[in-house]
Amino acid sequence: MDLKTVCSKGTKYQSRRRIGRGTGSGSGKTSGRGHKGQGSRSGYSRKPGFEGGQMPIYRRVPKRGFTNARFRVDYTIINVGALDGFEAGATVDLKAVIDAGIASLNTPLLKVLGSGELTHKLTVRAQKFSKSAQAKIEAAGGTIELLDSRGRDAAPNTEA
Repeated sequence: MDLKTVCSKGTKYQSRRRIGRGTGSGSGKTSGRGHKGQGSRSGYSRKPGFEGGQMPIYRRVPKRGFTNARFRVDYTIINVGALDGFEAGATVDLKAVIDAGIASLNTPLLKVLGSGELTHKLTVRAQKFSKSAQAKIEAAGGTIELLDSRGRDAAPNTEA
């Protein structure tokens, strides 16, 4: 930045570089291509990952083993202590947790862990609960509702 650009509004796109317009332009004569070699010739293109004849990294790195990254299941994780911010008798699910700003990771699944204390009764709807979280919610007089991966009740009531 210098004095002539301080007050300018700027442009959306940078003006393109005009090459081959004489030595005074700074990119005349060889037009930024250097002298001789492949890169100076017309029609030259280099495939992605080419490292000038050195063995490319995608061939140097071994490709063995198994990765489960494509099949990993991500959960929005929340502790029981964070649920204490909800008013007594409220129903807490993933939407309520994100709306309250307690968690920002918006995955389709919710898991409740047992760190912290719960002082009042809540109905908590989630896909997974740790044993300690389940015990603390029920000890406070609350109930838990297990959901399946689509957010529906995992064990629907069959009473008729």
